[in-house]
Amino acid sequence: MVCDASHQQRRIRADASFLKSTEKFLSAASSDGFNFCSVIFGWDIHDTVYSKELLISNRANGYRDLIASIDLATYRRIPWENNVPFFLVSFLDPDTKEPICADPRGVLRKVAVRAQAKGWRCIAGCEYEYFQFKETPESLAKKNFRDLQPLTPGMHGYSLLRTQLNTQYFNDLFDESLKFQVPLEGHHTETGPGVYETALAYTDALRMADNAILFKFLAKSVGMKRGVVPSFMAKPWGNLPGCSGHIHVSLRDSNGKSLFALPEEQLKTGRPDAQYKDTKFLSQEGEWFLAGVLAGLPDVMPMLVPTINGYKRLVGGEAFWAPNAVTYGYDSRAASVRIISPPSVPPSATRLEVRVPGADMNPYFALSAIFALGLRGIEKKLKLPGPPVSHISPEDRKTGKVQMLPQSLEAATERMMRPDSIAREDGVFGDDFVEHFGGTRQHEVRLWNEAVTNWEVERYLELA
Repeated sequence: MVCDASHQQRRIRADASFLKSTEKFLSAASSDGFNFCSVIFGWDIHDTVYSKELLISNRANGYRDLIASIDLATYRRIPWENNVPFFLVSFLDPDTKEPICADPRGVLRKVAVRAQAKGWRCIAGCEYEYFQFKETPESLAKKNFRDLQPLTPGMHGYSLLRTQLNTQYFNDLFDESLKFQVPLEGHHTETGPGVYETALAYTDALRMADNAILFKFLAKSVGMKRGVVPSFMAKPWGNLPGCSGHIHVSLRDSNGKSLFALPEEQLKTGRPDAQYKDTKFLSQEGEWFLAGVLAGLPDVMPMLVPTINGYKRLVGGEAFWAPNAVTYGYDSRAASVRIISPPSVPPSATRLEVRVPGADMNPYFALSAIFALGLRGIEKKLKLPGPPVSHISPEDRKTGKVQMLPQSLEAATERMMRPDSIAREDGVFGDDFVEHFGGTRQHEVRLWNEAVTNWEVERYLELA
C-alpha cells in the first residue's frame, strides 16, 4: 500500500508538471510567442561568444531576449523520445515584432515570399553524404578525435553487402525518419569506410530545410542509441573523398508545373533560342535562374560552405567530384551546377543540382542563397557565361577562362563582405545580414589562424 501511494503521488506531481508545461505552451502558441535569450545568435558551435559585436546579440545590450514564435505547422513527435511533441520556432525582434535578419528560417521564408509574389513555389531536395564511426561522445574525447574506428571497413559505394552489417541501425535511420515526418527518397552506402548517403524527399524549400536540419538531429540521436557517431564534417580525411550536401532546386507555378520545364511542343527539338546546347531542354526562366546562380555564386560561398574544413573538400576539384569553379553542364557531376533535364529525365523532373555545398552546410542559408540568386537572375534576365565547361584544364585556370571560387573561408568571407558584393543587394540579403553572418565567419577564421595544429607540430617542432 505504501508503494502504491508513493507511486500515485509521483504520478500526480508529474501530471501537474505536464499541465503547467501545457498551459505555458498554449499561452505562447496563442500569443506572440515567448522570450528566448539572444545569445544563441551570439556564440559559435562550441558556445564561445563571437569576438565581434554583432547586430542581433552582443554585450552592449546585455544579450536581451528575442521573441520565439512557435510555428504550429512544424508539429511532429520525436519517436525515439517517447513521442514527445516537437515544434520549430522563428525569432522576432522584441520591439518591431519583425523577423530578425539572422534567423535562418526567417531568411529562407523571406526568399520564398519573393517567389510567391510572382506566383511561384520554391521546391528543393537535399542529399547528405556522411562518415560514421563505432564510437561514442566519450570515446571521441578520450581518443582526442584520433584513430577512430569506421562503421565498416573499405570503399563500398552502392553496396548490398555492407548494408547487412549494422542492419538495425541502417533500417532505424529510414524507419525513424518516416515516423519523424522527414521522408527519405534514397538511403545507401557511399564510397568510403563507413559512409552512407541519404536523399531527402523533394518538397517546398522551407519544409526541405526543416527536414534537412532535423535529419542530422535524427541521425545523431539514433546513432547514439546504437553506439554510432555519424559525422557531417565535410572533409574528415585528407586522402578520401569528402562529404557533400548536394541541393536540387526548381520553381513551380500555381498549377504545380515546373517553371524550368519546356512546353510539350518543344520537347522533341528543344528550345530554339537556348544559349547553348546544354540548356536547350531548359526553359527561358530556367536559363535565367541558372545564370543568376552562377553570377552570384562566388559572393555567397560562406552560405554554402560555412566552415574552415569545408574548403578542403573543394581542393580536390573534379578528382573528388567537388567542383571549385563557376561551371555548369548538362548532367555533369564535375560541374558546380548540374543541369538535369530531358532527355535524361521527364519534363516534370527538370531541375538544377548545386554541387558546391558540403554536408556541413546550414540548409536554410544554402537554399536561401540559391533561390535568391536564381530569382535575381530571372528578374534581371541574366545571360549565361559560356560556353558551358565541366572539365577545367590548367590553361583555363591560368588564362581566367573559368572563374574559380574562393579557396578558403577567409577569402570567401572577404568577398561576401566587400561593398559591391551581390549578397549586399537589398533584393538578395542586404547589409544587416551580411554584416552579422560575415562577422560570425570572421570569428571562425580568427580561431583557425590562432590554432596550432598537429600538422604544424609534426612538421616544424624538430626540424625548423
